[in-house]
Amino acid sequence: MTLYHCIALSGIVFSIGIYGVLTRRNILGILMSIELMFNAANIALVAFNHYLHPGSLWGQGFVLFVIAVAAAEAVVGLSLVLAIYRNIKSVYTENMNLLHG
Repeated sequence: MTLYHCIALSGIVFSIGIYGVLTRRNILGILMSIELMFNAANIALVAFNHYLHPGSLWGQGFVLFVIAVAAAEAVVGLSLVLAIYRNIKSVYTENMNLLHG
């Protein structure tokens, strides 16, 4: 498996994530698609670290940082979804016109 294969896999997973963000109407599906995009970035970071600097651990360190950011994003996102659901009883994006007077 070469660097090209890892980056191709990362690009495919990132493209699936973008497709999910742009086509989903459910907020939970959008959050899962954003997590896919984070995982694609993690694959790319580990692949570049492995093939460009084989003895270094900086890529894995960055991946741990991205995982921590993704966990924080999931907590904040799910709490916002819960608060919105309590107010409008829906998790679909077309029903969310919170700024509409």
